[in-house]
Amino acid sequence: MSIRPVRQSDLEAVNALYRSVWWPQRSSEGWAWLWSNPAAAGRNTPHGWVIDAGDGPCACAGNFIQRFWRGDQALYGATGYSIVVPREHRGRSRDLVRAFVEQPDCFARYTLNANARSSPLYRRHGMIPWPPLTHDVKLSWLVDPLACLYGRGLRRIVDQAPQVARLLGEQLSPLPRLLGGRMQRAQDRLPSAVSLLDDLTDDSDYSRFWDALRGEGRLIADRSPAIMRWRLSDPDLTVPPLTLAYRANGRITGFAVAMLNKQTPLEPPILEIIDLIALETEADALQSLLEGLRTLAPALGAAKVRLQTTSPELLQALGPLVDKAHREGGWGHCHVAFDAGMQDAGWRPTPYDGDYSFCLRPLPARASAALRLAPSAAPRRAMEARA
Repeated sequence: MSIRPVRQSDLEAVNALYRSVWWPQRSSEGWAWLWSNPAAAGRNTPHGWVIDAGDGPCACAGNFIQRFWRGDQALYGATGYSIVVPREHRGRSRDLVRAFVEQPDCFARYTLNANARSSPLYRRHGMIPWPPLTHDVKLSWLVDPLACLYGRGLRRIVDQAPQVARLLGEQLSPLPRLLGGRMQRAQDRLPSAVSLLDDLTDDSDYSRFWDALRGEGRLIADRSPAIMRWRLSDPDLTVPPLTLAYRANGRITGFAVAMLNKQTPLEPPILEIIDLIALETEADALQSLLEGLRTLAPALGAAKVRLQTTSPELLQALGPLVDKAHREGGWGHCHVAFDAGMQDAGWRPTPYDGDYSFCLRPLPARASAALRLAPSAAPRRAMEARA
């Protein structure tokens, strides 16, 4: 068996591998979108790797390039995602991780989404837990505890009797008839400085926020309007992402993105925080943005709000909201292999830097029908202005 870069002709087999572990599969349009990543334009970088047994892929790993900025200096990082190695090929994950870690021209190669089983594997390849103090911290804020408890009970049943999963089908999806009108009422309760963002064009308040953010000089993933429009335009999403702005003195000083995730058919929807960032001088904005997401979550049928990647600075800025959160996981899910000298460059990862946005499982189309326009027509208009 040989390892090689993934090809378009492999995607049906890759989807089959995803299906075997209950991970969401991509449509042909979804794959075309992901592989059109503008940050990787002009770079001869694989979209991932497969183990080929001679009759097609039998294991796979994805590779996603992010552009970062440190002032006017462009840097590139790579995040590994969706490693699938069936039991009969146990041990070949080492080859996939090695190919990922050894790729050149990236200041960091990292995963921010390792599960408990794969977490030890990354350390064997020289990847270190990052950030050192929060690499194992996931925070969630409950919205519907009963739905979460019911979903946990179903998972335990299926763990004991996997064949029951097909009989149960899709559970705990929000009912469209219960969602109508909720979003508008929720918007009326947002913190005073927080609002849905309605413009991601190149000459917008958001564009000026990005200029200010980049001007601070810290090492930060590219959030330019063009990149953000592309990131939010995934054609496989069934519900538009939420984009929130925090405004102070007439300008945007903080920004948040969240997406709905139904991680298995048996679990309730989760509002996943994909981005939560503010100017250094406006750290208080982060608390208001998080409160805004918690306010909107029930209107979207989410059972909890979750933040899967944190840094010490972010925890400090969230203040008392951290004490109200449930801590999930408990294993090191964030690991990084840095280029020489880059470990001390001050990178503070957020979920946006990883694979969360394009590896979520969208709500089934039927359940999401009432939500497609509920958040706001404006974010959809912004997404339609493609990079």
